[in-house]
Amino acid sequence: MAPTGKGKRYRGAVRDYPNFNASQDAEALHKAMKGIGSDKEAILELIASRSNIQRQEICTVYKSLYGKDLIDHLKYELTGKFERLIVGLLRPPAYFDAKEIKDAVDGIGTDEKCIIEILASRNNKQIHELVNAYSDAYGRDLEADIIGDTSGHFKKMLIVLLQGAREEDDVVSEDLVEQDAKDLYEAGEVKWGTDEAKFITILGSRSACHLQRVFEEYAKIAGKDIEDSIKGELSGDFEKLMLAVVRCIKNLHTYFAVRLYKSMKGMGTADNTLIRIMVSRSEIDMLDIREEFRSLYEKSLHSMIKSDTSGEYKRALLKLCGGDDDAAGEFFPEAAQQAYKMWELSAMATIEPKGTVHPASDFDPVKDCEALRKAMKGFGTDEGPIIDIITQRSNAQRQQIYKTFKSHFGRDLMADLKSEISGNLARLILGLMMTPADYDAKQLNKAMAGAGTDEKVLIEILTTRTNKEIHAINAAYKAAYHKSLEDHIKSDTSGHFRKILVSLSQGNREDGDADAERAKEDARIACKTLEMCDASDADAGSKETRFLSVLCTRSYPHLKRVFQEYIKMTNHDIEQIIKEEMSGDVKDALLALVRSIKNKPGFFADRLYKSMKGAGTDDRGLTRIMISRSEIDLLNIRYEFKEMHGKSLHHYIEAETSGDYRNALLSICGGDD
Repeated sequence: MAPTGKGKRYRGAVRDYPNFNASQDAEALHKAMKGIGSDKEAILELIASRSNIQRQEICTVYKSLYGKDLIDHLKYELTGKFERLIVGLLRPPAYFDAKEIKDAVDGIGTDEKCIIEILASRNNKQIHELVNAYSDAYGRDLEADIIGDTSGHFKKMLIVLLQGAREEDDVVSEDLVEQDAKDLYEAGEVKWGTDEAKFITILGSRSACHLQRVFEEYAKIAGKDIEDSIKGELSGDFEKLMLAVVRCIKNLHTYFAVRLYKSMKGMGTADNTLIRIMVSRSEIDMLDIREEFRSLYEKSLHSMIKSDTSGEYKRALLKLCGGDDDAAGEFFPEAAQQAYKMWELSAMATIEPKGTVHPASDFDPVKDCEALRKAMKGFGTDEGPIIDIITQRSNAQRQQIYKTFKSHFGRDLMADLKSEISGNLARLILGLMMTPADYDAKQLNKAMAGAGTDEKVLIEILTTRTNKEIHAINAAYKAAYHKSLEDHIKSDTSGHFRKILVSLSQGNREDGDADAERAKEDARIACKTLEMCDASDADAGSKETRFLSVLCTRSYPHLKRVFQEYIKMTNHDIEQIIKEEMSGDVKDALLALVRSIKNKPGFFADRLYKSMKGAGTDDRGLTRIMISRSEIDLLNIRYEFKEMHGKSLHHYIEAETSGDYRNALLSICGGDD
């Protein structure tokens, strides 16, 4: 179906066995089944480590040596899932598919999922071989059986796929791509009712390369993915079949990875599906499926099989899987490669932080003060000039305005603003009038004052500020609340979470580049802490303390190198392991640290998105980030937001807020990307 992008490299997990001897293998199998009971371990070890061609030779030799059919003998000796797996491996691929299809259509009811999986994922050659094998094995016509067992558009599409007539050339006509995309759109989204025949014709006959371009063009025309349109326009088994076809065209390995995951997740295991995919892909693209599985689910296929199955059945499946992508070693899975590359790019990036609010040219504090006084004087308030002036001046200029207002009018500007505006707008404007250190100090104090603690605020501020900013916050906190920030954190938090926050509040992060040897040692500390410590480890406490010290005091460039070394040692991204091994506030704090180290604008873009998505808006979070990043890196955050979520920050603010509050936020945002 879809191109693999892997060239002509062999991507199966099972290969020809070296020094193969069919007679010796036949004798070994006969011995394993001789007498009372059978040596299942010997059977699985031999059959699962031979290629299908070699297994056919063994079957032929076994028949000539012992006058028995090997499959029949194994059926007699084995039972259950293990028998189904071993017998499946002994059939030629086309005959295996034929048996799966026959079982799906025979008896009461039809296993539509099996039929869909096989016919949607096989290429023309495999389809032709399947049809011939079905006729040879059962003396029946597969198309006739499908016609007799299915109906409607589902039946029509299956018959089209059974012809094995999909175009196979790699030449793509852009004119035909545009026409097919338009025809699909008009057959579904535009038409009253759906023209299913058009879907069948295009999806059932065009080449994979062509359809991939059609899907891209369709998304541009319809403003949605072809899968979303199919879900909305089609139904039942026909919908499931067309979705399977589209997914196989897009990425065949992802399709099978998802099928494998669903076969094992939740209560119980869909063993027939698991067996069918492991057998049919073991010599074709199992390595690619493993990589997709690891990327999608951040765990290896091997580990999921191991935890979800048992006995000889499990061991045979693991042999077909061919390796554990969670185990560090020579095999460097695609998921680990991607994580490593992300940290590598992060380490190499030299992005200049850019804010959206800059010092106003021709700044005149007296003129601004007069405009502000006029806006607040008399009955009612003119919020427009207040928003224009406060949001379009730098913080240093606002401090000048504050002082000038006091000397010029003998009034406190903050008090006047507080009495004239309210709600979210007041919180935003008053926040902008404070110095950055005073503002952060106030946010931290509010997070710890009264009943309960707002851990998210503590985490956001302390994990993202520079040493200089932290030192300024400490001084502002002491001046405003007559208590040190560190003492307040100690009295309001506990355990490892307290240790993290206290360490961060000291502003002792190192400067400078990465130290390669030290990075390896720090990565080893991370390994021991995250993967080897448990309650019985007497040294667990000291390891955790050292690990926290590494995260809270090493320089950003150094930590990026540490996280790369960690991937090389474990085949895991440290972010994923923190998600799995940690919990509660400690997990949230460490994830915030790692994410802000990797991409601070990206971290804030994600926080802004979460503040506005879903029901209601977290206005305090939205306001806090817009104020604190406006002169530092809000422009960078805007770019990351658009890249991550497909729509601009300006668009989200416009849609999720209203009135003068929205106008002020949009002014700070500084533009629509």
